[in-house]
Amino acid sequence: MTDITCIGEVLIDLTQTGTNAHGVPQFSANPGGAPANVAVAASRLGARTAFIGKTGRDGFGAYLRRVLEENRVAADGLRTSDTPTTMAIVSVSESGERDFRFVRGADSELAPEELDETAIAATKILHFGSVSLTGGAARSATIAAARAARRAGVLVSYDPNYRASLWPSEAEAVEWMRTPLSLVDVMKLAEEELELLTGTSDLEEGSRILEERGISLVLVTLGGDGAFCRWQGETFTVPGVKTQVADTNGAGDTFFGAVLSRLALRGDHPLDGLTAQELRGIVAFANRAASLTCSRSGAIPAMPTPDEVESL
Repeated sequence: MTDITCIGEVLIDLTQTGTNAHGVPQFSANPGGAPANVAVAASRLGARTAFIGKTGRDGFGAYLRRVLEENRVAADGLRTSDTPTTMAIVSVSESGERDFRFVRGADSELAPEELDETAIAATKILHFGSVSLTGGAARSATIAAARAARRAGVLVSYDPNYRASLWPSEAEAVEWMRTPLSLVDVMKLAEEELELLTGTSDLEEGSRILEERGISLVLVTLGGDGAFCRWQGETFTVPGVKTQVADTNGAGDTFFGAVLSRLALRGDHPLDGLTAQELRGIVAFANRAASLTCSRSGAIPAMPTPDEVESL
């Protein structure tokens, strides 16, 4: 059985690495895409992971498949298209904050008929994000995968990672980002996304609204301040780990990949018998993993191993 199967975008992050002597920005072509990042992060931390998505039949697409396989992510569900591989141009400020601009390509063409529902049913956790809900066939494929997982009793996790430039309007983004909530068991979101989806920036109230929608475990990332958790009616915050930030790209995905990898180790039904004390330990582990990613450049290249996390 696979521990975690991720569906969604895998792409090239053209990430700014600095400027040359003339002040011209310089970029590195890093592998990325939030669901792919989660798959790699969890794999590096010991989980058996798989990925479902689509790339172009081009050099970047071949490179991304190789990166997944080199990181022990099963890529049987990775389809190809004549449409070029998707790219995200990531500019980084002096403080390490990112600005995204997408050149959308093959990832949005993944179709429902390209899914292997037998493979989805044979995983402990199905994970997806909201980028694949922005339009095209991938929207239908993503929701179909979540429904198939739900029917099979598979734990469903969701990251509504909001990228304004991919949506016609904020109102449409909110509508579609809310659409799969009834299928979701575990959710990780940033403070901005909590307010978008619930109408409040209050962590207690916003997470309570999501719990009432049927989401069992709600995790709100707070940057350097750690993460807020709601589980079985109880809330608490696990402090973050201070680090010298080089690049925040992939930090949230590393955090969620770490959480999911620890949950998957608990057995075929990852939330059964989970205590608040155990969850605190899982989130503290994930905070350490995310801080290590922040201390390095790139997303997938920056993700840590278990030994690195445990030694922090």
